[in-house]
Order: sequence, then structure tokens, then C-alpha cells
Amino acid sequence: MSGEVVLVRKGAYHDSVRLMRVSRALSATPGVEAAMVAMATELNVAVLGDLGFTVPPAGPGDLLIAVRADDPGAAVAEADRWLAEPARPGEAGADGQPPLTTGSAIRREPAALALVSVPGEHAFCEAYDAVVAGLPVMIFSDGVPVALERRLKELAEERDVLVMGPDCGTASIGGVGLGFANVLTPGPVGVVAASGTGAQQVTSLLDWAGTGVSHVLGVGGRDLSAEVGGLSTLRALRLLDDDPATELIVLISKPPAPEVARAVAEAVAGLRTPVISALLGQDATDLTGAAEAALRALGRPVPEWPSWPGPVRGGARKALKGLYSGGTLSAEAALVAGQGDFVDYGDDAYTRGRPHPMIDPAPRVEALARAAETDVVLMDVVLGHAADPDPAVSLAPAIARTPATVVVALVGTGGDPQDLHRQAAALREAGAAVHLSNAQAARHARSLL
Repeated sequence: MSGEVVLVRKGAYHDSVRLMRVSRALSATPGVEAAMVAMATELNVAVLGDLGFTVPPAGPGDLLIAVRADDPGAAVAEADRWLAEPARPGEAGADGQPPLTTGSAIRREPAALALVSVPGEHAFCEAYDAVVAGLPVMIFSDGVPVALERRLKELAEERDVLVMGPDCGTASIGGVGLGFANVLTPGPVGVVAASGTGAQQVTSLLDWAGTGVSHVLGVGGRDLSAEVGGLSTLRALRLLDDDPATELIVLISKPPAPEVARAVAEAVAGLRTPVISALLGQDATDLTGAAEAALRALGRPVPEWPSWPGPVRGGARKALKGLYSGGTLSAEAALVAGQGDFVDYGDDAYTRGRPHPMIDPAPRVEALARAAETDVVLMDVVLGHAADPDPAVSLAPAIARTPATVVVALVGTGGDPQDLHRQAAALREAGAAVHLSNAQAARHARSLL
């Protein structure tokens, strides 16, 4: 007979990706019926309640270990073993003390760039340290107040450095990917993006067409808002304009504030390097159209974007449901389809205390299980470093089981570690229609209604 235990470890913070891996490993252990190791956020407490666990009082800074198993004590001991991680060689200084702040780390070991990926309420302090030290910084964290974002970017102007983010999911500097990053061949196109998945879509299409990328500079989704004023966008445009390896710039964003749009247009007019803008909802073009415009501007042929057709299930299809991991891809698909109910599972509301859906497929697997026979489900699958190492392992069985008709926008390159062609084949065999272009996937989904 199985037993159950829920432990609360006060103030024991661990990264959500690591906790997801521990939860998966523990759940797969023989004799374990159910297990979850997570921070005690409101969402995670609700999930544990759905699993039948009673959670003691705890706050979002506390660690929960919940186990239902033949031997709960042994399962908790296994969780503790996986959570214990020895310090890596070289982390501590001569006195045995590792650096406690970004500033002290920079003073100990010179760096060219700082990457901040901590809970949002702590991200400003770490990024501030980096900017004060004269380093460009990429802030992967979300949840930073917009007023602090503005202050940080004003300081960056004073220190002549670039702030990428907050909530910057993707960047590539001289071929080195940061955050969620596809494997891209070097080439003449520089990208400035207030959108991580938007940048991944455009650069993946360019890569498929045989055109490489010099740099991808993410600026954070709010940079072109009136509150922030496009400070990082303007600096990123100047940086790429001065880069001899960049022959063409693609600017990707959702619609900016009108006054910011005017400032950006004035800056673009003064650049030596031509700029192609892809402003969703404002320009007539979509992300695929922006990639095609870039190819034409470089005098290169526009290929036929690949697709792998799948079967159409059921009879009449009445409703379109978008289950997305990328906010810009979700917004683009909704604009192109012109109808439907779209959910961006990468939004802050879904990722507090949980891994991003590009890493953890569970929320969308559950959503597929709830789909009806009359639904057309449109979803993205984003490949690259830091993403799920094999998304088809979880998504293909869920696609095969759902009664809905499924259309997938597969965003990635041939060099990505997940193997683009293998992922496409597995998703198609499960019953999905697969497109490399998100816009074309949305048009196909619309045509099925």
C-alpha cells in the first residue's frame, strides 16, 4: 500500500528547469505513483491539489517535495540526492568563498557579457551591477517592473552598453547562441527583435533558404512601448549599422507606440545599412513575408517553404484553438487565421514557478487531451538549444490520441540538436500537418474550418 508525504523546505530556492528534471526522474522511479518537486507558487500548489495532495502552508520562496509511493521516505531521499549539486571547480575564490553578486563575480573574473536568469524580483539588481561595470547584459528573466527596465536602459545609455531584455528569450552574438537559440550559419543578416520566437522564425527560414545571420539582438518585448521608448532598439540598430559583417537588418516587433515608431523610423532613415521592418499588426507582412523580403533585398531566391501534410480527422470542424509556446508566434497565427481561441503558454501567467513550455510540454499535452473532435488545433514546436531535447517524444503520442485535427508550425534549423527532419517525421506520423512557416500553418488551419 502506498504512502504520501508533502514536505516544505523554507527558503530553499532551486531553478525551475532543475526541479522539472528532478520531478520527471522521481516520477519514473519504480514504486512511485506520483511526485512533484517545485517551488510553492500559487500555480504549483493548485497543480498538487489536482493531483490529490494536501499542501501545508508555504510561500513562493519555499520548496515543496510531494510524493505518493510505496516507500515515500526512500523517494524523498532520492529527490534530495538529485537536488544536491557539488560546487563546480573554479567557482570559489582563493578564500573558498564563491562570488555572491554579479558585481563581485565581474571583479574576480573579467567578462564580455552578463546573462541574468534569476527570479524577476531580483533581476534588476544583478543587471544593474553588470551595466555599472560596463558590460552588455542579456536579461532572460521576466517579471521586472517596467519602470526599472527604463531606468536600467537609461543607465546603459550613459555607460554605452546594450541591455537585451528583460524577458529576452533569444540572442546570438557572433554565432554564439544565448537563451533559446537555434543553430544558425553565419551570414549577412542582422536581427533586432522585441520578440524571441519571432526572431527564431525569421532566422530559421533564412537558414533554410541558405542565408546566414551575423547577430540576433533581442531587446525585450516592452522595449518599443511608450514607457521604455525603444532605448535598446535604437542602440541595437546603431551597433548593427557599425558591424561590417551585417549587410541587411531585420527589425521584428509587435506594433510599437506611435511616438516610438516615429523615433525608430527617423533612426532607420539615418542608417547606412538597409532595414526591413516586420511589425505584426501594423505592417501588412507577416514573419514569413519579412524573411522573403530580406532574401529579395539580398538578391537571393525565395524557396518554397516545406510542409509535411497530415490527415484530416472527424467530420465538421467548427473551432480553431491555438496552443502556443511563443507569444509572437501566437499573435501572428491569430492575425493570419482571423479567428479562434489562442493561448500563449509562454506568458508570465503560465511560467511563474514552472519551466517554459518550450522546455516542459506538459501544459500543452493536457490541452490536447481536452480538445474535441470538431476542433482544429494549431500549435508551435520550437527547436534549438535550451528547448526540449526531443519534443516529439511527448507531443507525438498526445497528437495521436487527440480526436482533433492538429496543425504544427515547426520552428528550427537543420543544425538544431533535435534534428528538424526527425521531429517533422514523428509529428506527421502521429497525425499532424507540419509547416516550417507559422503563417502558412495558420492559413492551412483556417482552411480546414
